Amino acid sequence: LVQGGVATAAASLLVQAPLPAVAAESLPSGVTYEVVKAGDGPKPDVGELVAIRFAAYCGSTKIDDIFDTPEPYYTRLGSGGLLKGVESTLPLMRVGDRWKLTIPGQLAFGSKGRPASAGKPRIPADAEIVFDVEMVGLPGKEPELIELIGSVDD
Repeated sequence: LVQGGVATAAASLLVQAPLPAVAAESLPSGVTYEVVKAGDGPKPDVGELVAIRFAAYCGSTKIDDIFDTPEPYYTRLGSGGLLKGVESTLPLMRVGDRWKLTIPGQLAFGSKGRPASAGKPRIPADAEIVFDVEMVGLPGKEPELIELIGSVDD
């Protein structure tokens, strides 16, 4: 940033300028998302196995967190294994992306909510859920795996 002992005006501005705030994007479904980290990997297709890490919150209550577990959560996209608002958003993400989703109640636990159970807090009816999700892999689309076993297209 220093040229010939003098900081240039452009470099000075770069150092002082704050990073722009990332605005939340709204999807037609009502889910909003903020890109926390942008990845550059492939996007999943419905029916594919995806590996994700996530934490979910209802208000200030953490209802699930697998960021610190040894293995990510594996699910087949479109199988109904996740909240509807998450399932509908994952196909938009790339491997390496980390997004903060705000899921309206009707796309989360709905009008019934979820009763408390062992280690799981009660979730009220129509509660908005915040879901911090990272797409960590697409088993079957990883270049290392394809190099090792070959593509189904070969």
